[in-house]
Amino acid sequence: MARITVEGSTLVVEMEGLDKLWALKSRLDIPLANVRGATADPGIVKEPKGFRAPGSHFPGLLVAGSFHTKGEWVFWDVKDGARAVVVELADERYARLVVEVDDPRATVDLIERSLAAR
Repeated sequence: MARITVEGSTLVVEMEGLDKLWALKSRLDIPLANVRGATADPGIVKEPKGFRAPGSHFPGLLVAGSFHTKGEWVFWDVKDGARAVVVELADERYARLVVEVDDPRATVDLIERSLAAR
């Protein structure tokens, strides 16, 4: 699972517990200027993941790390798809972040409010 916060003008995504190991990352810092939006999307876990490079993928259990699909990089950290949030990015290494959070609606609201306040 990940924890998403906004610190000043930066979106901070911190992986928690063993997710740091599975995703091979502990934190991502993204300027809010490069965040296009966020949505709660429990169905996204059924989409093809692409090529893992590096990361972990145990179908039906866990997808974490960097994946290349359709010409773009996507960062995943999801075990429970019902709690998945998709963050769309521009001008970043990753085109999207797909992460599991405690409260998807609250996380999407936080991101959208932060973008509106910019």
